[in-house]
Amino acid sequence: MNNLSLLGSTGSIGTQTLEVVRHLNRLGEVPVTIKTLAAHSDIGQLEEQIREFKPEAAAVFDEEAAKNLRVRVRDLDVKILSGIEGICEAAAWHSADITLNSVVGMVGLRPTMAAIQAGKTLALANKETLVAGGSLVMEAAKANKVQILPVDSEHSAVFQCLQGCNEKSELKKIILTASGGPFFGKSIDELKQVTPSMALKHPNWDMGAKITIDSATMMNKGLEVIEAKWLFDMPPEAIEVVVHRESMIHSLIAYNDNAVIAQLGLPNMQIPIQYALTYPKRLPSPCPEMHLWEIGTFSFAKPDYDTFRCLALCLEAIKIGGTAPAVANAANEVAVDLFLKEKIGFLDIPELVEAALNSHKAISASSLETVYEADESAREFVRQTVAHG
Repeated sequence: MNNLSLLGSTGSIGTQTLEVVRHLNRLGEVPVTIKTLAAHSDIGQLEEQIREFKPEAAAVFDEEAAKNLRVRVRDLDVKILSGIEGICEAAAWHSADITLNSVVGMVGLRPTMAAIQAGKTLALANKETLVAGGSLVMEAAKANKVQILPVDSEHSAVFQCLQGCNEKSELKKIILTASGGPFFGKSIDELKQVTPSMALKHPNWDMGAKITIDSATMMNKGLEVIEAKWLFDMPPEAIEVVVHRESMIHSLIAYNDNAVIAQLGLPNMQIPIQYALTYPKRLPSPCPEMHLWEIGTFSFAKPDYDTFRCLALCLEAIKIGGTAPAVANAANEVAVDLFLKEKIGFLDIPELVEAALNSHKAISASSLETVYEADESAREFVRQTVAHG
């Protein structure tokens, strides 16, 4: 039996994870018990989840929302935790075997470290954990003998392809696919007119707002390159990005004999979520079957690094190393939030990320404190830059 702590349970990945849990429990072969749930502030949905799955504890990041939830579930035997400390306690919960971190943003880093230090298997859907604190996370995982199972569709695809790899020296490169988002093929002039509602219309995937905007700017793919560097211990130059509009090939690997192995499937997160929960077993999934004749053709293109500059900026950040990726990530988080609030334009996002990188003197990301200082510095830089026009 898998005993699961689910962080970010009310978000896109979290709710799909619970759909997978329901499916696995109906199958009965690898049943999953929810030990803890954690959310930011959506206590209405969280209460429904608590009543259905009966966890031992639930954590709410927002302190006031946590107080309200305690009142709403006072008839249940569940411990309500609050704040970042509560999220970390849920991540490291004593009776859980596996922690799935689907928290969005930099706030996911501390819970990731808490789960690792508690020796939990980590199913990771929080990009920022490895983008900002990659060296710290991987060193902690090694020290605590913790396995990290990727949940992002691209990294799960790479992980699945690697199951046929005999030894690391056989691997030549990783090829991450990108949908290109809603603005593939658009010019810089056309992107000047982009509004949040336009950017939130992803052609293939149903994701949260922040990740959908990151897909539109291709920042998401840049973050995934950084994540892949740490997950698979590969140099950035051995990680390639290709635009694949259909989103049916989720990623590929190339071996040193130039054989290329791909993982395919419908654009559905249930397969990577389920694989992380049942690894190394494969079980029937709730995802529909793929019929290639219905798809017809696959297309591929080189990314446009000049138009979608966030991708290039992430590659620059990982080459600089140290705290630079944390700065790029933090600047982007603030810029995306400002764009969604219609305080800046779509093309201001890469401008602000680049300005934050240029203003920052990167140092070794040797501690969580160092990473968080770089993160906050970048956030304040973007806020002040926008405030002063």
